[in-house]
Amino acid sequence: MIALLLLGLYSWFSGQIQVAELFTIRRASNLKRFLTQDAMPKPLRNLAEGESGFAALMQWSSDLWNDFGLLALTTTFWISILAMVLAGAYAMLTSPLGARTLMHEDPFVGAQRGLPWRIASASVRGMAIFLRAIPEYIWAFLLISMLGPSAWPAVLALAIHNAGIMSRLGADTIENLPPQSLRALRLLGGTRSQVVIGGVFSMVLPRFLLFFFYRFETCVREATILGMLGVFSLGYWVDDSRSRGRYDEMLYLIALGALLVLLADLVSWFARSLVRDAGTSTNTKFKDPAESSRGD
Repeated sequence: MIALLLLGLYSWFSGQIQVAELFTIRRASNLKRFLTQDAMPKPLRNLAEGESGFAALMQWSSDLWNDFGLLALTTTFWISILAMVLAGAYAMLTSPLGARTLMHEDPFVGAQRGLPWRIASASVRGMAIFLRAIPEYIWAFLLISMLGPSAWPAVLALAIHNAGIMSRLGADTIENLPPQSLRALRLLGGTRSQVVIGGVFSMVLPRFLLFFFYRFETCVREATILGMLGVFSLGYWVDDSRSRGRYDEMLYLIALGALLVLLADLVSWFARSLVRDAGTSTNTKFKDPAESSRGD
């Protein structure tokens, strides 16, 4: 922390970045013009004293929504959700294969791992690193040259990148699970697949949902940026509004993207709450008989 603080102070006073340029009169004038004119919705500019402009603002917002707001928002949503469904499916299949506690001759019980199991888990984890190492924008740029300007380059670019992230996070989550109950399930005769389906998946589901919806929010933001490559998402219309100097429309579209992220966060909270409540009720229903007798 001290080193970071010193580096920050050095960058401020070293002269490499001209900090004083940020506080010039010209920049203050530009900021004032942007806030009072450019970013102000068109119906609210030059209002006479006493006018509210609310009805005109609602009409302006409705026109933007009907012209391209709804199309941009729904396209961004479907690109993001389809990409995350593909990435989530890949992660569900590969996360157990990348978990070193599962890729073992005797999962959660044995102490030593053979070389084939080590190679298998390392290969899955290495593929996850490769998929997430290349940014979404590069994947989309490559895919557009093969598939042409459509929504699919954006979908596949986001899916590939997030598949690597979700796969690695899922594998690490499985490795960090408390091993006691999974070891007991294995010692009771459970097969590897039974341990995964009956124990691992139920334990990692809340964390997996958290990662899923977090990456979905990221997909919304990235799909907005990828729209600048020609996909009719929010980014395409944001870039179009900026190029025409209509910053009020640009901010309107940015607000739609923020609203979509907020809704995704609410859905994430609700879904994880349902999982937690289901887990609590299950634990209460199947209480340890020994504990019940002690309580009696």
